Amino acid sequence: MNKALIIVPTYNEIENIRKLVGEVLEKDSRLEMLIVDDNSPDGTGELADQLAEQDSRVHAIHRQDKLGLGSAYREGFRWALEGDYDLVFEMDADFSHDPCYLKDFLKAAEDADLVIGSRYVSGINVVNWPMSRLLLSYGASLYTRFITGMPVKDPTAGFKCFRREVLESLDLGRIQSDGYSFQIEVSFKVWRKKFRIREIPIVFVDRHSGTSKMNRRIVFEAVWMVWWLKLQALMGLI
Repeated sequence: MNKALIIVPTYNEIENIRKLVGEVLEKDSRLEMLIVDDNSPDGTGELADQLAEQDSRVHAIHRQDKLGLGSAYREGFRWALEGDYDLVFEMDADFSHDPCYLKDFLKAAEDADLVIGSRYVSGINVVNWPMSRLLLSYGASLYTRFITGMPVKDPTAGFKCFRREVLESLDLGRIQSDGYSFQIEVSFKVWRKKFRIREIPIVFVDRHSGTSKMNRRIVFEAVWMVWWLKLQALMGLI
């Protein structure tokens, strides 16, 4: 493995992004970061530019509106595929995804095509969530596995590492979902293509600062998305 790119979508994450960049880049000299900012009014995008000027391993993309998580990752994936990156990560900006696990991801990616940082592969490893949020997340995982048959214990996980070949195999233009459903859709399509998927245990800690981007629309989208994926699979479209 030569180079890995960590894609971090941001919207109002100025309290986190400088520290996150520092902690990520110190983990391995092969790691680079791409910050995809959705025109944050708090100045996150401007700070991302400053960090990119200070370190050639940091890059920034600026978008004109708040277009969503899935859209940010699709744009980041395309940017990564234009470069010479062997591995491409998804990672949140709020420290719910601890950079300490990056070395575990790099090791696991030696014999896996998609590595998922799982909250549920070794029990339930979530800290500081209210019970309602935990039940929603864990219930969504059980629901997704039951409907789709996908043997992934944390299908809504957003801490992931893809081999380049996996992203090259996906038609990114046909992935239109966001939030929970984006993670489900991508993992399902990777599984259907028979790539090697491995889940590694992480402890998920609720964000240190800022506000959650979760909303009711994201939940409803995930509810119907699993049925749409199942239907497409039955029709041989995936």
